[in-house]
Amino acid sequence: MSWLNSGVLRHGQIEVICGCMFSGKTEALITQIRRAQIARLRFQVFKPVVDTRYSIDAVASHDRSEFPAVNVKSAEEILRLVEPFTEVVGIDECQFFGGEIADVATALASSGRRVIVAGLDTDWKGEPFGPMPNLLAIADIIHKQYAICVVCGAPATRTQRIVGADGQFLLGSTDSYEARCRKHFDPTFAERLKQIGPSAEFS
Repeated sequence: MSWLNSGVLRHGQIEVICGCMFSGKTEALITQIRRAQIARLRFQVFKPVVDTRYSIDAVASHDRSEFPAVNVKSAEEILRLVEPFTEVVGIDECQFFGGEIADVATALASSGRRVIVAGLDTDWKGEPFGPMPNLLAIADIIHKQYAICVVCGAPATRTQRIVGADGQFLLGSTDSYEARCRKHFDPTFAERLKQIGPSAEFS
């Protein structure tokens, strides 16, 4: 099958939309997919099955903007589900996938597709989150999103966990997290909160 009649772009690329929570990553992804839809490009959207916060069968932003998506258990499943004529592939919450998501994105881009992935670049400790560093390293285009610090109103680049819980993965929204600037981000707060109880206050 030739590129001319395959419906796939002649030159693929990887675009990464990243930032902290509440920075509009999913909204930016949805906007790009809707633009592809207006342009009558063939597209598919995927999300990890573990992300059940707002919708089971759609990518959804914190302000409840939604777009239909397919749940997948692994990055490799995306390769099996992408249809031959698909030109644009959107993948949300990429931090929840394993390291193989970078290989999947590369394979899709090498096949001539535009791959748009969105995810948290750092976790609640301020450390690189899962496969995101690799995705950023291989990206052709990077869109850095910024939230608003709830303390001072400055541009926020960090995700502050405000409940006492262990582990890197904790699904939640404003009940569990806040957007913070570097000055007001405290990566030890959640651990201290777990030790001394919910009466702890931010320093």
